[in-house]
Amino acid sequence: MEVNSDRLNAFMGKMVTELGAAMNASLVLLGDKLGLYRALAKGPMNSAELASATGTKERYIREWLASQAASGYIEYDSATGKFSMQPEQAMALADEDSPVFLGAFGNVVAATFLDEPKITDAFKTGKGVGWNRRSECLFCGTARFFRTGYKHHLVQEWLPALEGVVEKLKRGAKVADVGCGHGVSTRLMAEAFPNSRFYGFDYHEGSIEAARRSAAEAKLGDRVSFAVHSAKTYPAEGYDLVCFFDCLHDMGDPVGAISHVRESMAKDGTCMLVEPFANDRLEDNLNPVGRVYYAASTMICTPASLDQEVGLALGAQAGEARLRKVAREGGLTRFRRAAETPFNLILEARI
Repeated sequence: MEVNSDRLNAFMGKMVTELGAAMNASLVLLGDKLGLYRALAKGPMNSAELASATGTKERYIREWLASQAASGYIEYDSATGKFSMQPEQAMALADEDSPVFLGAFGNVVAATFLDEPKITDAFKTGKGVGWNRRSECLFCGTARFFRTGYKHHLVQEWLPALEGVVEKLKRGAKVADVGCGHGVSTRLMAEAFPNSRFYGFDYHEGSIEAARRSAAEAKLGDRVSFAVHSAKTYPAEGYDLVCFFDCLHDMGDPVGAISHVRESMAKDGTCMLVEPFANDRLEDNLNPVGRVYYAASTMICTPASLDQEVGLALGAQAGEARLRKVAREGGLTRFRRAAETPFNLILEARI
């Protein structure tokens, strides 16, 4: 097979870039954990100043700063010997309340490496790897990663895009948040609509415990409750709104989950499906966003589904057509795309 030298050189350049990104993922995690980005975002510092501000050792900080500057994550001024962050860099790495915060991805990446032996074995056996067998950092990392989108879109855009839902929530509605994880989405809705009651369900006990602690810290009282249940066993109590935030594709039996929605939802209720953005054809997802989601799907989502009954394994890039099929098979017949972002599809379904 003849090798084209230009293509080879271009590909090797790409692979060097990939190697640098992979190596620096752990340093992003480190910088997030130690508060290095948050401290540096306050103003230019040299390595000694940043070490003093964060209670760390200068020699390690010196090396970390160099790697971050070489990555383009921070800036270096050779005249002053100081490092700094541009506002855009700080928004992505230092400000957790920013609409573009990505600093939490280090936890998720770390979990994929820590759990790689389990996934490698699953490739050979075809068995799944459930959330209960994953490294703990995956749960907190996932919650923080999705928090950014939920905080800046859920109440402001996604709920208003649903037909008549906000009016119900203002008056007082009953809401089920299925697969709630650490309960970030549940709390955001509860804080915005004090007349409504919110029930978060997840089959992972550790996540429910974390959700309960956070709700207690937010002083949400008895308006919010969390319980350990699967998507097919939570109490059917006539919910006005049933939500699935980035979790339906992780479920072993999403059709069964939607069937339970039909049983547990009020006749005029609404089901909101928030799923990773995907086009229906593979070739239309071969882009940076699809790349992230296909990787997450391989290492996290598909193994989670295959560990459960049925094991449909929709994957994180299922696409709207496949999601509509699941909804129809589950008994929801009215279905429309309500909103979208570069990272999410927001779908509205009714009986």
